Amino acid sequence: MLIRKIAAGLATSLVIAAVTVPVTANDDPVVATVNGKDILRSHLLQAHENLPPEYKQVPLEQIYPMLLTSLIDSKLVAQDAKARKLDEEAEFKKTLSLVRDQLLERYAVRKEIDDAVTDEKLRKMYDETVAAGAEEVHARHILVKTADEAVAIIKDLDGGADFAEVAKEKSTGPSGPRGGDLGFFGKGQMVPEFEEAAYGLEVGKHSREPVQTQFGFHVIKVEEKRTATPPSFEESVEELRADAAQAAGSAYVERLRETAKIERFAIDGSKQ
Repeated sequence: MLIRKIAAGLATSLVIAAVTVPVTANDDPVVATVNGKDILRSHLLQAHENLPPEYKQVPLEQIYPMLLTSLIDSKLVAQDAKARKLDEEAEFKKTLSLVRDQLLERYAVRKEIDDAVTDEKLRKMYDETVAAGAEEVHARHILVKTADEAVAIIKDLDGGADFAEVAKEKSTGPSGPRGGDLGFFGKGQMVPEFEEAAYGLEVGKHSREPVQTQFGFHVIKVEEKRTATPPSFEESVEELRADAAQAAGSAYVERLRETAKIERFAIDGSKQ
């Protein structure tokens, strides 16, 4: 069972290894030969990397014999298919063309990302977006079903009513029993309409108009604002790297779109 599952993940591993594993003569020894064709250690390491997570946890030394057997079997089948000229069949050529394009895409995007995502770029991103710290807001809210209810509550608050007591009495939200207290939250933690209204209020002030969200109508009061202590560069670097990689990949594809001639057709091939 294990060797069958390992083999299932190797069909693309050998191909992908050609574009994802750097090969040097001194550090990439031959680990097997099949009818005179070499299997390199880099092929085996990439095959191990492409295994399902539960098998990647198995030490390489323990799984090595089965992994190598799977690679050998894969090479044997490929050689037999070539001898039978299956690689010359139209269906295979069509599939190969698609796989080739996919591999070229991965390779090109990876090179673009490697060039764009440098240590200097990550450090600059950290200094601009993380090191200064993020502002957090401590707010209360009163949630009701209609705008008219919210307007009436605002009028009561303007007349001196205690916000927490009104929230306990009238708010339909789960924070009502706590006087509408939401504690501190940062950007991205609340729905956009609520976040924009809360961050726009001065400390000690409540919203002058109802704030509508998917949950109903809110009256918001800001109790306090603070700057959160930022994580260190080391704690942030992987998230920064992922963000930078995504941005670089998207920008690369967008640049290509701007200079390309693209035509789209309906699913039946007709012009739309």
